[in-house]
Amino acid sequence: MEQDPIRQERVITDAAAGLITRVEELAYELKIEEVMTRDIKVVTPAMTMQEVLNLFREGRISGAPVILEEKLVGIISLEDLIRALQDYGRGELHAPVAHYMTSKVITVNALDPIVEALKLFAQTRFGRLAVTDNGNKLVGIITKGDITRGLLNAIQRDYQAEELKRYRASHLFEDIISDRTSLILRYQIKPRDFTHGGTASSHIKRALLRLGATPQIARRCGIAVYEAEMNLIIHTDHGGEVRVEIEPHQIVMETVDDGPGIEDVELALKPGYSTATPDIREMGFGAGMGLKNIQRCVNEFLLESLPGQGTRLQVKIHLQPEETFSDNNHARAAD
Repeated sequence: MEQDPIRQERVITDAAAGLITRVEELAYELKIEEVMTRDIKVVTPAMTMQEVLNLFREGRISGAPVILEEKLVGIISLEDLIRALQDYGRGELHAPVAHYMTSKVITVNALDPIVEALKLFAQTRFGRLAVTDNGNKLVGIITKGDITRGLLNAIQRDYQAEELKRYRASHLFEDIISDRTSLILRYQIKPRDFTHGGTASSHIKRALLRLGATPQIARRCGIAVYEAEMNLIIHTDHGGEVRVEIEPHQIVMETVDDGPGIEDVELALKPGYSTATPDIREMGFGAGMGLKNIQRCVNEFLLESLPGQGTRLQVKIHLQPEETFSDNNHARAAD
């Protein structure tokens, strides 16, 4: 029987992953309880719509849960209030809340990520959702506005934390006195680990930006490391190691593995040549451009390999005086 395409597990390629924004990440990271409104104004089914109008005006809110004997029985909104005004005319709002409230209450759990609330907002026309805890007790209300404010606050915290990390890292080479100062980063790469493919290159690129590298240098190194990292994932039997040595005048990247090696290095360097299996190609990898992409990003390129014994790749990026690690380069990091 053919699998449901929605349920099939998909591998996210680097191109697709690049389209995922920080806002989308935060939608999965932030919990509903972190952005919801906790100070809840509630009404009862017996209250009049006039009382609801007064509550909305005084509390500057556009909706409220309806509670009966401490149980959530409905939601009353500004839209319901407008319907009541249309039915009874201005000043004639003596009808009970029970007549206009929405009794079909959709709730979300306070511990769920906010993406779950976003899904419900997309599926329904509701402007607010009741938030309950694990004991189904009402603990808050969440609106689209709450989510927007929560995301903006989280992005602001991200920015402030990143600026602090960049400031500390950018002074690393300035504050250490030695004849030769190096920062060495090492990452162990597992074979066929496509889920974490690109993680090392992403961490290295971020480290370079925090140290004060120019955005262009960080991008060049990021691409080179990504392609080398994916080669370890695709072509090796036991994975390997990515090693990056960062110095004020150059960046040296090296990958080492213990097999299966490359039969013909010269052939492997030709654009489009690949030994990737059909299943790897179906996932969007193994196009045969990895080594060429590395070559165009670096100043020095050395590839050594013996069949059955492994491969060693070493590349260097030379830093010009204006490209050396400097706090001034942070101003261009967003370019």
